[in-house]
Amino acid sequence: MKFYHVDSFASELFRGNPAGVMILRDGWLDEKLMLNIAMENNMSETAFVLLNIDEQNGDTPHIRWFTPGAEVNLCGHATLAAAHVLFNHEGARGELCFNSRRGVLKVSKKGDLLELDFPKGSITKVSLNEEINCFNYLPDEVYKGEDDYLFVFSDEEKIRDIVCDLPKTSKIDLQGIIVTAKGKEHDFVSRYFGPKIGIPEDPVTGSAHTLMVPYWQNITGKTIFKAMQLSKRTGELFCEAAGDRVKIAGKAVTYLEGEIFI
Repeated sequence: MKFYHVDSFASELFRGNPAGVMILRDGWLDEKLMLNIAMENNMSETAFVLLNIDEQNGDTPHIRWFTPGAEVNLCGHATLAAAHVLFNHEGARGELCFNSRRGVLKVSKKGDLLELDFPKGSITKVSLNEEINCFNYLPDEVYKGEDDYLFVFSDEEKIRDIVCDLPKTSKIDLQGIIVTAKGKEHDFVSRYFGPKIGIPEDPVTGSAHTLMVPYWQNITGKTIFKAMQLSKRTGELFCEAAGDRVKIAGKAVTYLEGEIFI
């Protein structure tokens, strides 16, 4: 089976967030097998892209994402990686659409960027409690999304220096915690911690921006943002609030092309 390793939200190798991309043509693999492949790849996510679906569903590819520990409902950087593979290695042209658990996800070329078109996430303000108090700093605000918590802090330095209690975070009721603050050179900065799903810290988390973009739009009144995820590898994202959608753009670079033998 065709396999690609792509660095997403990066303009050069060894930056951004690495993702695996598996190209499938004869139906889905067994879920346990897909999870084992993701564990073996040992990247935050592996995207499985099913091509040549059937007459009923047309030619629209389907996409699923697995971390080393679980299947997840939405992943930005692995979708960007999958689109990069289809455009650059599988002959795709025009706008791409993927069927997914979160509906239709669109990816288009915008100059030298690939732009994701994702549904906007919703958040509800909640109180900090001991079960989710997982950091060395206290957040100014806490919000709960469908998959993740969003913690808002007062300044960028706290995001840079924050220390996550990973064992405690692995026991929370959602997948992970996004931490964010206003940036110095970027509109906002962030980090993401998801040990519960096998990701101690995610280098760049596209899906987290479906929550952060509407939050920062509400705070600033802006609709266009330049964002930075402050992981060790770092990643830069160009985001836009567009009604009930969020557009997230970045670059991607192929590191490896090969085959997996099962």
